[in-house]
Amino acid sequence: MRRFIKWVAGLVGVLVLAAVALYAVAYFRSQAAMAKTYTVSDPPLTVARDADTVARGEHIFLTRGCGECHGHGGEGKLLFDAGPVAKVVPPNITTGGRLKGMTPDQIAAAIRHGVAANGRPLVFMPSEDFHEMSDEDVATVVAYLQSLPPSANDPGPLEVRPLGRVLWLFGKFPLLPAEHIDHAPRARTAPAPAATAEYGKYLAQGCVGCHGASFSGQHVPGTPPDFPDSQNLTPAAIGSWKEADFFRAIRTGKRPDGSDIKTFMPWQTYAKMSDVELSALWAYLRTLPPVESKKK
Repeated sequence: MRRFIKWVAGLVGVLVLAAVALYAVAYFRSQAAMAKTYTVSDPPLTVARDADTVARGEHIFLTRGCGECHGHGGEGKLLFDAGPVAKVVPPNITTGGRLKGMTPDQIAAAIRHGVAANGRPLVFMPSEDFHEMSDEDVATVVAYLQSLPPSANDPGPLEVRPLGRVLWLFGKFPLLPAEHIDHAPRARTAPAPAATAEYGKYLAQGCVGCHGASFSGQHVPGTPPDFPDSQNLTPAAIGSWKEADFFRAIRTGKRPDGSDIKTFMPWQTYAKMSDVELSALWAYLRTLPPVESKKK
């Protein structure tokens, strides 16, 4: 019995040392990755300040989920606390917070490249959803952000915790989106706003982060294990839907069968989209290859 107890104790000791070593590797590698600098040299933005431009920027801010993370006034807030993984706290992005002293091009780099004014990567900023946003649309968002009343709100620090660092080490946690973005300088344009699949594909960039590149649903990267998976949006799952059903789902949070869409899906945000935008999204979803949902 004593020999067995010693064997178990030895095994536990080895496992503890292995865990400590793994965390040490994850910690130092993640710290090095967060200290890396990136150069962003996209063509300079032209930012207008007229009321129509600011209103367009507000519409994009509210319908692309920016307010869901940073607060509808850009003041920052606690998004969620995932225990040993991370505490996600999108910062204050008014001119009283992170945007103070930033140029329009630096703000655009944060949005589309996930790169801060000092060249370091932003943590958890979902820039992969926005990296192809057109110069014109980004310029309107910049105009809107710079028009917001400066807020002194401090939502607190973001925390990357031990399990989050280990998951990042194995490529299972979207800690630094800047690592995966093409930073080559280029101008970006958008299709003409219309109820077309082409424009819908442009708008749907912001859906990929949650629903996956194939739009077939997945466990949303970076969320706690008990968060609901995103749903399959391909014709394999919504093939029997009509455009009116899609509109109803987005506008009211109700599926065709009357069931509620889980609140983690920010349908209230997308409900602010125009009829043209929703029709374009619907047209694009209908062009996707059908992919069967994975069994949970």
